[in-house]
Amino acid sequence: MSEHKVVIVGAGMGGLSSAILLAHQGLDVTVVEAAGEPGGKVHSRCIDGVDIDSGPTVFTMRWVFDALLRSVGTSVEAEMQITPLQVLARHFWPDGSQLDLSADVRASEAAIAAWSGGDEARRFQQFCQTTRALYAALEGPMMRAQRPHMAGFVADLGWRGLGVLAQLGPMRNLWQQLGHQFTDPRLRQLFARYATYCGSSPWQAPATLMLIAQVEMDGVWSVQGGMVGMAKALARVARRHGAVFRYHSRCQRIEKRQGRVCGVRLQSGEFLPADRVIFNGDAQALRQGLLGDEARQAIAKASTPRSLSALTWSMRTPAVGVALDRHNVFFQTDYASEFDDIFQRQRLPQQPTVYVCAQDQPDGVSPGDAERIFCLVNAPACGDGDQLSEEAIAQCQERTFHHLSQLGLHLQPTANRCLRTTPQDFHRRFPASGGALYGQATHGWTSVFSRPGSTTDLPGLYLAGGSVHPGPGVPMAALSGQRAAEAVMASLASTSMFQMGATSGGTSTP
Repeated sequence: MSEHKVVIVGAGMGGLSSAILLAHQGLDVTVVEAAGEPGGKVHSRCIDGVDIDSGPTVFTMRWVFDALLRSVGTSVEAEMQITPLQVLARHFWPDGSQLDLSADVRASEAAIAAWSGGDEARRFQQFCQTTRALYAALEGPMMRAQRPHMAGFVADLGWRGLGVLAQLGPMRNLWQQLGHQFTDPRLRQLFARYATYCGSSPWQAPATLMLIAQVEMDGVWSVQGGMVGMAKALARVARRHGAVFRYHSRCQRIEKRQGRVCGVRLQSGEFLPADRVIFNGDAQALRQGLLGDEARQAIAKASTPRSLSALTWSMRTPAVGVALDRHNVFFQTDYASEFDDIFQRQRLPQQPTVYVCAQDQPDGVSPGDAERIFCLVNAPACGDGDQLSEEAIAQCQERTFHHLSQLGLHLQPTANRCLRTTPQDFHRRFPASGGALYGQATHGWTSVFSRPGSTTDLPGLYLAGGSVHPGPGVPMAALSGQRAAEAVMASLASTSMFQMGATSGGTSTP
């Protein structure tokens, strides 16, 4: 076993990715996790003995996991069973209209032509060309890079990438840009929804977030055993390479000695020595001193807006009235009011858009049988305050299910077959977050540069997770874990070179 000990705090997607890569390199890796299983925000709720995915439900950017697993001698196919979805999402509007976006772009074009006319189908075709170019321009400089800085980002973009951004109008927000792309307000609303994938408002998010549409059109998969099954598969790979997982083990503080990290102290009082620590949690927990005073100064203080939280319902119930696919979105008429309520008024939306994940679809269940249903509405991240009363939550629940019934979907969220999760609950699970599920909001075109990167000002301490670069979401958090692992290996290589120079009397000796 390596003389280098690494402790990873948190078994979310970032921590799992780091554990796989570092254990494969032969390092002594221990992952400590407060919960009883891996996944972090990827988690399930159990009703009648059946697990229901109750966190992230969409598996995209498969290439991230292909590359991760190939690098350690295995593959996605060998570790989990995944199925491509033909329908990316089914969308419903109060006017009774309905539209499926498909994995086959031509099928989507045909559906839009029949639904909104040939001109709008051609605009969709142009939109797809724009998002493909945008994704190609930003994938390397933004997603694959260590924390980008403005000068390096511009240099990495090159003239072609800068041309793509110039044509897009990078100073526009997403909502403004979509007004240039579509004339049908329903399509503008549909693609504006992608801002919420980063926990942001379409009226404040940069137009570059259009690239998320390309991420989905590149493929969406379902995972056998749900997204939790995916997290368990990654944990198995890490264990095969020697990583040790300690569940029900909450980290109380990160400790340092002689100016650098020396290990972590668990809530039980046990000390785990380490010369490298990766914190896979919300960066605000460090800033607020929840992991000890030694770690408080590790990253710069920042006054960044919190991203969205959520009010969710996990249930087993018959779904009657409309044909659901796996991913479904039920829109309201006054879309702007949802984000005004959340970000300006810090209250639950009076007219919430509702996401419904029907986890037994598209295979279906027998008519009238109970299905695994997960419903979500966006909420303000004020779970550490007193703005969200039980009365306000109950009213939002009533509005949510009334809206679904008005659009034809009738659910029966009975007390014994429905579990609700509030921003307060998310805040308790993820301390210092206020319930924010995506770290900071991606508001303003320079916001991507304000997330902390994998390295910190405390030697030996590294960061991973959705609150750091490159951002939130399952694949992006996994990428952050890879960046953290790369930074750890680079620091070890640098230390080794320094020791070699010192031993030989070379020029690297200070």
